[in-house]
Amino acid sequence: MVAQKDAQGRMSPPRLVLDTNVLLSALLFHAGSLSWLRIAWQSKTIRPLASRDTTEELIRVLSYPKFRLTADEREDLLGDYLPWCEAVTVPKRIKVPDCRDPLDRPFLELALAAKANALVTGDKDLLVLADVFAVPILMPATFRDRLPEDSKK
Repeated sequence: MVAQKDAQGRMSPPRLVLDTNVLLSALLFHAGSLSWLRIAWQSKTIRPLASRDTTEELIRVLSYPKFRLTADEREDLLGDYLPWCEAVTVPKRIKVPDCRDPLDRPFLELALAAKANALVTGDKDLLVLADVFAVPILMPATFRDRLPEDSKK
């Protein structure tokens, strides 16, 4: 699940849906437990996936007053993430399992539409769907454990 061969036979990084809370931790806390994710996407060890809805959610959450981010700081954070993403168009009607939190639905839809290798989250409402969802739903630490040793630095 960690890497796949592309059409030319080269190894390609795993394509991941990262939920908003995981992204916020990676972007806002440089010495935090998820700071390795930022390094992983910038070194092309992973390939984050983004849809219009998941990007809008990230922009909305970065604007929360509790983060005290200026417009320039929000732009810088988006610039540290979005250029590394693969943009995916999610069809209007995609069937996903019912989820307690409707704000989690776009992450499930993106994972299915993109045929992601995994949805990485700490959200209990998503994690409870792991046994019934077609795409693996993993905690960040579980996903990291599956990366090759030289990718974990």
